[in-house]
Amino acid sequence: MSSQRYPEEFRIEAAKQILEHGHSVADVSRRLGVSTHSLYKWVRQQQIPAAQRTLQVSQSEELRRLKAELKRVTEERDILKKAAAYFARQPD
Repeated sequence: MSSQRYPEEFRIEAAKQILEHGHSVADVSRRLGVSTHSLYKWVRQQQIPAAQRTLQVSQSEELRRLKAELKRVTEERDILKKAAAYFARQPD
């Protein structure tokens, strides 16, 4: 399954066709070649107030950053554990 990233402007305009122009999701999906699932998600996102949407984006970016940092720190800890076990076995 290929995941294709669409530019933010494209998503906004696709959602506007549904919300403002009254086109059906199925029609817009067919014309743009986008799945209906994606369109429903984009429409839901456009219905959220801009301030709240900005807050959600910043929170998701922070979460992504923290997960990456946790992964790095966990890898460092594992390396240090292995090194400590290795040097503990070594006869002086």
